[in-house]
Amino acid sequence: MTGSPRVLIVGGAGQVGRELQRSFSGFGEITVVDRESLDIAVPEEIRAIIRRVRPQVILNAAAYTAVDRAESEPELAMAINAGAPRVLAEEARSSDAMLVHYSTDYVFDGSKPKPWTEEDAPHPLSVYGSSKLAGEQAIRRVGGRYLIFRTSWVYGPHGNNFLLTMLRLGRERDLLRVVDDQHGAPTTSIEIANATRVIVEGALADRFGEPEAWAGLYHMSCSGATTWCGFAQAIFARTRHPLDGRVPEVKPIASSEYPTAARRPLNSVLSNAKLQARLGVALAPWEAALDAVAERLSEAAATKQADLLRE
Repeated sequence: MTGSPRVLIVGGAGQVGRELQRSFSGFGEITVVDRESLDIAVPEEIRAIIRRVRPQVILNAAAYTAVDRAESEPELAMAINAGAPRVLAEEARSSDAMLVHYSTDYVFDGSKPKPWTEEDAPHPLSVYGSSKLAGEQAIRRVGGRYLIFRTSWVYGPHGNNFLLTMLRLGRERDLLRVVDDQHGAPTTSIEIANATRVIVEGALADRFGEPEAWAGLYHMSCSGATTWCGFAQAIFARTRHPLDGRVPEVKPIASSEYPTAARRPLNSVLSNAKLQARLGVALAPWEAALDAVAERLSEAAATKQADLLRE
């Protein structure tokens, strides 16, 4: 593709959407929509925005991500996580646009002791996982030039996520009890967005061959694995500045000691071998990615402090 492509970022106010805006800066003509400008649960609104913008690339970072609340709002979760991706895929297919969509490790039940591959059969334990799987299946049925990236334990410097929750609780409490028998790979919105830019550029430049050779489903997560408790301990070891040096005690507990409305898989570690083999992309180890977020937060805190001193 020659010239500057038109790119539509759906869900631009979310943690992945905000990083996509950063990573795709200067890439082409960028249009961003969020919940204030687009009701992703309404198909007619989706079709209208796509037909008005006429994007060559659609990045769908919009999702219903309230895992526990989805158990009591299954229709809304399905409309956003399954219905909307189907409409996006249909509009992309009809205009020969590329669609990038993000899914989740929660499509698996956690019963496999090794990392999950794209060939493993999904078996979600929750409404959220079922809705995300339905979105994947809808896109694959429509076909076309699409990329589905399953990722895991997403967090970053913005939005509602585990890291920012831990930092808030760490300022308020001396002891935190965190689940230690669920295994996964914390993955930053920064890594996801940067990898997406590299892959989209490669696909548009025909570096991966014809769409039939690269379109499909890929796992995309940071390498390595930990538990939620291990992740929390690493957060407090690497982000002292936002806590003013305060470090709470983190006590490991079993999932049974922290009941939730939605069941979580005990092992949702993803294998990223296909992503690296076919698209030549590998995300950073989760510890290094956490360091990058910690540095971003530290810089933001220092800037805020400097602004206060100037006032």
